[in-house]
Amino acid sequence: MTAMHDASLPTSPRHGRLVGRLVLLAGGCFIFGFALVPLYDTLCKAVGFNGKTLKDALSAQEAGATAVDSSRSLNVQFTATVMPGLPWDIRPLEPAFDLHPGELRTTRFLVRNLSDQPIVGQAVPSVSPTVAASHFRKLDCFCFKQQTLAPGESREMALTFIVDRDIGPDLRELTLAYAFFPAPTPR
Repeated sequence: MTAMHDASLPTSPRHGRLVGRLVLLAGGCFIFGFALVPLYDTLCKAVGFNGKTLKDALSAQEAGATAVDSSRSLNVQFTATVMPGLPWDIRPLEPAFDLHPGELRTTRFLVRNLSDQPIVGQAVPSVSPTVAASHFRKLDCFCFKQQTLAPGESREMALTFIVDRDIGPDLRELTLAYAFFPAPTPR
């Protein structure tokens, strides 16, 4: 007669420890997943990645005190992308222009809601090349808060910024790209 496995027999202590470790591992992964967003935001602010910099909070008074380096100029380009699920049309009114490092500039984007419903969207900026992000200071930006557009509404949204005069001399061109996402709906 062959011995059959009886489900009523107690499991070995090794199996219990293994199950306990796997449960702890799964719980740790779950907690780590929740911690990723604030960790990512902190990292982005610290290193200036993805257009998020500590210098974004610069006051207009400090901005006026920045000296302009008129000995050179930078070409700044603007792009905008609308993500799926957001029925908006957006474009920079000035796709590119030259400026001097330290110069205060304002540009505008034209945004239009193509739907027959009010829609809330959020812009997420990104500066490239990445090394330029820590030198790009947004003083006033529509990306600082969610934007609500009524059905068919068009609006010009402003961006006021400075590119630091201490940006490396090898950088002659940078791009500020915005990705527009539908804002999460509160539950």
